[in-house]
Amino acid sequence: MTTSVPPTPGTSLAEHKIVVLLIDDQRIIGEAVKRMLQSETDIEYHYTCNPLDALELAGQLGPTVILQDLVMPEIDGITLVKSFRAHEATALVPMIVLSSKEEPTTKAEAFAAGANDYLVKLPDPVELIARIRYHSSAYIALLQRNQAFAALEESQKALAAELSEAADYVRSLLPAPVRQPGMQTAWVFIPCSSLGGDAFGYFDIDDDHIAIFLLDVCNHGVGSALLSVSAMNALMGRTLVDVDFRQPIEVMSALNQVFLMEKHNNLYFTLWYGVMKKSTRQLRYSSGGHPPAVMFAGGETELLRCRAMPIGTLEGMEFEEGQTQIPEGATLFVFSDGIYEITRQSGDEVELDEFVEILRQPEQSPGQKVNEVLETMREIQGRAHFDDDVSLMEFRL
Repeated sequence: MTTSVPPTPGTSLAEHKIVVLLIDDQRIIGEAVKRMLQSETDIEYHYTCNPLDALELAGQLGPTVILQDLVMPEIDGITLVKSFRAHEATALVPMIVLSSKEEPTTKAEAFAAGANDYLVKLPDPVELIARIRYHSSAYIALLQRNQAFAALEESQKALAAELSEAADYVRSLLPAPVRQPGMQTAWVFIPCSSLGGDAFGYFDIDDDHIAIFLLDVCNHGVGSALLSVSAMNALMGRTLVDVDFRQPIEVMSALNQVFLMEKHNNLYFTLWYGVMKKSTRQLRYSSGGHPPAVMFAGGETELLRCRAMPIGTLEGMEFEEGQTQIPEGATLFVFSDGIYEITRQSGDEVELDEFVEILRQPEQSPGQKVNEVLETMREIQGRAHFDDDVSLMEFRL
């Protein structure tokens, strides 16, 4: 039996019958309308002479249109119209009131109470059937729309839950902050959507070498997140074949070959990859299309930059390697461009040099430098949300 409320997802409304409920204390009217509709095989007809049972019956039948007399002994017709409109199951069901008189005042009162149409009984069968079909068609379309919205809402909730679970998984892969003699780390990660394309980490290659990397996949969303996780796992798990992870160029070249964009839905990523030798404090690094890492030491600033195209954009690409010495007490920042490629409220864009100066400023609270930088960039753009994924890693060496 159909109902007047939106059906559960998966129920088809394409074959929904027109369901008519007539409420009239005169049984002869009920029989007359039945005869008018009996040849219409797609119309399901129901009748009651008891208006006091009408609300309950309508809730059971789910009519697509209600025909109702205005003059009945048990209850005033206008009051019954108002009752239908106040009841959740029938609040939107089209109502055609029937009256023995053509009175403008009565019509106006019926429409004010919530009626959709007005007929003087008994109407011509052709006209009655036409109006029943017209009102039922509009109501069935409303039910179908509500069902589609309900299904869409459920789908969106399921998708949001899945994206949240995926986002939690991505975040679980990010490294725990390090607090040990010789190195302290901190980071912030703010994806611009549920799933971002940034990934970063650091891991021991052997007892004397530690690798540091940050990659940024083009675009956002599920596809970019999948690629970023794949690339991060290739680095963290050291699954690149015949690669010495102490050699930045070998790592860059292998990643470029494995993640060629034509093999990965035309997605590519930028990358900064560095290897620090603990015993000598030497840092060797390479990058492809990525902002330079920034090192501060003894009042000096050094931008650790190597020029190359992003990973995956050109097969057989050659990469550069840079080297530097890490002084005692140095601080290294590695980041994605989403944290500084922002627009001020005045409309002009922040440049890298300005961001470097922001990084140079002393922290206001111990151990809160990355968070303070994040809040500064939010203040500059005048809003909390960033248009791109934001990643910022800090290493105190």
